[in-house]
Amino acid sequence: MTNKENKIKKAKKTVTVNTDTRSFWERNEASNGILLTETIKKYAISIFRGILLFGMCFMIIQPLLNKLALSFMSEKDLYDTTIILVPKHFSVSNWKIATTILNYKTTIWNTLWVSAFVSVIEVCMCALVGYGFSRFNFPLKRFWFFCVILVIVIPPQTISTSLFLHFRYFNFFGKTINLRGSMLPYVLMCMGCMGLKNGLYIFMIRQFFMGFPFELEEAAYVDGCGPLRTFFQIMVPGAKPILTSCFLFSFVWQWTDSFYSNLFLGKIQLLSIQLASIADKFGIYLSKINGGSTIAPVGYTNAIVSTGMLVAVLPLIVLYIFCQRLFVESLASTGVKM
Repeated sequence: MTNKENKIKKAKKTVTVNTDTRSFWERNEASNGILLTETIKKYAISIFRGILLFGMCFMIIQPLLNKLALSFMSEKDLYDTTIILVPKHFSVSNWKIATTILNYKTTIWNTLWVSAFVSVIEVCMCALVGYGFSRFNFPLKRFWFFCVILVIVIPPQTISTSLFLHFRYFNFFGKTINLRGSMLPYVLMCMGCMGLKNGLYIFMIRQFFMGFPFELEEAAYVDGCGPLRTFFQIMVPGAKPILTSCFLFSFVWQWTDSFYSNLFLGKIQLLSIQLASIADKFGIYLSKINGGSTIAPVGYTNAIVSTGMLVAVLPLIVLYIFCQRLFVESLASTGVKM
């Protein structure tokens, strides 16, 4: 490099340094006020976005914080108007009472295995159906997919009577059997993709497979793979993100479901069923302790109900903390191609 080129390079560096070290107002004056306008606009948008996100997060977290505060208050703190969130007399008695009333050890185990078992069946069956809708042509394909959309749109309460009668008087080769009170009706519904939110899972999986490269399947067919082998060896490994999302959705919704649980699983103690009657059971609990009929105070009952809700939701919060990254990646990679 010649001396002339070195001088030119140093001059450019000097100009860059002088430009960067100029004051904000000098640069704003040089830009005819555009720099100040853009800076104000940038900070205003950032402040507005921050306030909006804070408000949305507060709306979601604030009820949870209220319930958390009530759960650690003693009975006399509940009627103290000077206490809002921070209790004066910290106590864990509400948690002990709530876990006793809910029969927590039994109900959480039952809820765990029922939710996991149902979620696995739903994801497996919905994956097969979603793959079929995305890859194969068959008679009345649009009509059947319209039925899937109806399963999403129509609330399950509209068919509750027919479901009740169908499984209460289930016709098995001419013999009437009562299938209610067991897992069998719910398993049959999940295997037929008529379980809780199954239409949504089919739609999500179908959308994901629509964006999947067709060349991978063509290569598998050339190598001698059939449709089922291609699905299990090629498509399923690549669909782990969407299958994970559907499993987490199914697990959470089944964990908190009370409609199907009451309709079919009434004899199995689940958290959602026990939580629905926690206020009445608290009154019975107080009457046993006090040795007679006792009317449970409204404030104390609300505290126990809030604690019971936290007890039921706590495992889901722990699950989300450990699966947050995987869950966000799953949703981010989900296709929306029609």
